[in-house]
Amino acid sequence: MAKVYKKPNLNAPRFRPKKLNLTNVDFYNKFIDENPKHSTLTLKQFKDIIGTFNGAIWNSVISNRDGVELPEQLGFLFIGSCPRKKSNVDFKKSEHYGVVIQNQNWESDQFIAKIFYTNFETKYRFRNHELWAFKGVRDFTRKVGQTYPQEWKKYVQVDDLVRVSKLFRMEKFIQTKKEEVSMLLKDYDEFNLD
Repeated sequence: MAKVYKKPNLNAPRFRPKKLNLTNVDFYNKFIDENPKHSTLTLKQFKDIIGTFNGAIWNSVISNRDGVELPEQLGFLFIGSCPRKKSNVDFKKSEHYGVVIQNQNWESDQFIAKIFYTNFETKYRFRNHELWAFKGVRDFTRKVGQTYPQEWKKYVQVDDLVRVSKLFRMEKFIQTKKEEVSMLLKDYDEFNLD
């Protein structure tokens, strides 16, 4: 028997945590004080530059299988394919039919996309790096949701029980082995017996 879907009350009171927005006037003024040659920039232009740069980063995360290394050694972003969990409710269809309907992900063979952020590699060690987290902006997550069903085989498959840092170490080991073999084969001459 199907479970009855209880529509959420959209007018109920909500807890909204206070957000810290770094592209505020104080940050802009501090940037202008430290870089007086950019004093002709307006606050809107300043925010547009930051938004364009961030958009370029998440577009390259979507287009590259191996993800992107963030500037200033802040970490690494990539998209991984994960097995679907038991509960993956399709809220729009559930609300329409009044019964809980699961999203089956037939296009991606029961896999779902997850955006991974890691900074646990040795070169990413900085003070309080354990406290850092990543939450994708709405444009990023929606674009991943649109492109993933068509390109799901392109992304790295991540097992539930394997640490992401182990995936990076294995990938780097394989890459260094390939580079080492290619360097040895570059000077190799099969007819030279010396």
